[in-house]
Amino acid sequence: MKIGLIIYGSLETVSGGYLYDRKLVEYLRSQGDTVEVISLPWRNYAAHLTDNFRFKLPQSLDILIQDELNHPSLIFANLGKHPYPIISLVHHLRGSELRPNWQNILYSMVEKKYLGSVDGFIFNSETTSRVVHGIINQRKPSIVGYPPTDQFGEPISEGEIIQRAKSPELNILFLGNVIERKGLDVLLEAVRHLDSNVKVDIVGSLNVAPTYAKQIQEFISNNALSSFVLFHGSLDQERLTETFRQAHILVVPSSYEGYGIVYLEGMGFGLPAIGTTAGAANEIITDGVDGFLIEPENVDMLASRLKDLSEKPDVLIRMSLAARQRYLRQPTWLKTAKEIREFLLKQIRDFSV
Repeated sequence: MKIGLIIYGSLETVSGGYLYDRKLVEYLRSQGDTVEVISLPWRNYAAHLTDNFRFKLPQSLDILIQDELNHPSLIFANLGKHPYPIISLVHHLRGSELRPNWQNILYSMVEKKYLGSVDGFIFNSETTSRVVHGIINQRKPSIVGYPPTDQFGEPISEGEIIQRAKSPELNILFLGNVIERKGLDVLLEAVRHLDSNVKVDIVGSLNVAPTYAKQIQEFISNNALSSFVLFHGSLDQERLTETFRQAHILVVPSSYEGYGIVYLEGMGFGLPAIGTTAGAANEIITDGVDGFLIEPENVDMLASRLKDLSEKPDVLIRMSLAARQRYLRQPTWLKTAKEIREFLLKQIRDFSV
């Protein structure tokens, strides 16, 4: 196959969505396919809309994959007949994020127009599939391909998990770019109210949303949290692996997750995950079994869950072992990527101009 993939910026961008795109490209190329990555420049939303006046679809392809993140740039280019099928790779919709209602109404109108312009979908979760099909109110060819979560190899042993839980300090890991949607402010507010002995490691870029990152740093300083809240920036795989091994739990209380690769990555290290009830985290986390699901922005609820895990080592061990088992049940990326490739081949066979 000769495949095009449209993204914003670099394929090496550090985020779960770009990891998915990158791993898919690697797999397709390993199968002998040619993949041309077409990069559009990162700008603001209004500027992306102006791309519609000049961007044209690439030629001489068998199929084109568009990361749905690029939706504001592609609506006009997709209109009318095209010589190959266009498949949208949807991680989550912009209109699903937590923000003022008037903004989401605008985003949803644009996204609906875009979603109606493509021929099929690759979804990262059943939740994303339901949301999209509900918006366009029609069925198009699609596949749910769960994201790659096995980049760290084999999970740690049960013995390591049990030994680690003997520590008198609860090590909390937050992993994600420091942006408002990820809910780091909620975690820090919850930790501020704890009497327990805790440590918080924050792994992720501070440069994606610098204004929000500065607010977070000021909150830490103003509330005397800097002695046990540590910033690590983005880490390479070796250092990130070690950070996972030293943690007890993973807390990313996002206002919305299209899936949440990070929760499963943590579970491979026996980390119970705390996410929210918004989005697809409930496809990974079973509340009270291998982690907790809290209401978005509910500081008191999060503080209560952290207190339980800090003060009840037997609960921490039970949930940590259950998290490891949940990770082992996840389909491998090799299996998922193979199914996506077969889906793409079928769309080419079935497509007619």
